[in-house]
Amino acid sequence: MRKTAALALTAAAVAAALTGFAATAASAYPGGWTQSECRPGSPGVARTSWTCGAELVNGRAIPPPSAPPEVKAVIRFANHIDGRAYVWGGGHGSFTTKGYDCSGAVSYALHGGGLLDYTMVSGELARWGVGGVGRWISVYANDDHVYMVVAGLRYDTRDDPPGVSGPRWHTTMADPRRFKVRHPPGL
Repeated sequence: MRKTAALALTAAAVAAALTGFAATAASAYPGGWTQSECRPGSPGVARTSWTCGAELVNGRAIPPPSAPPEVKAVIRFANHIDGRAYVWGGGHGSFTTKGYDCSGAVSYALHGGGLLDYTMVSGELARWGVGGVGRWISVYANDDHVYMVVAGLRYDTRDDPPGVSGPRWHTTMADPRRFKVRHPPGL
């Protein structure tokens, strides 16, 4: 009973975070979730990590001028490894490597923002930080995968173009239903 109530609250929190996005009807997921293009939030709607702010220019995220220094640093560090090859386990022996897996890439970027002292696997990131959608950064994690949304852009190792692999910025959002949502305190 408690688990069902917690899932309903989580779904309600994510649905509230999606307010202000225009749904892309062609990419609806079963159960009503939609993959959305990043659009500015509505006036009066609380600011969340899903609310636009960052821009994607030639594959690089440009932080909004109003972003806190930690958010700008996370974006800068994610840009630094953007496009590196996907390597299972990459980024866990050392923050610096030739390729990264999903949790290695998210850990590297969070570490660059001063938000993480050591690399974590996806299951650990599912328990990291504070529960719920953040104002600037949200980490979506389960035992198998992790991605993050920073100022309206998704940083992920999935959904790459054919023949391409590794961490990249995306303007479309992934289905958040199977993930625990966490964020750094205050962000």
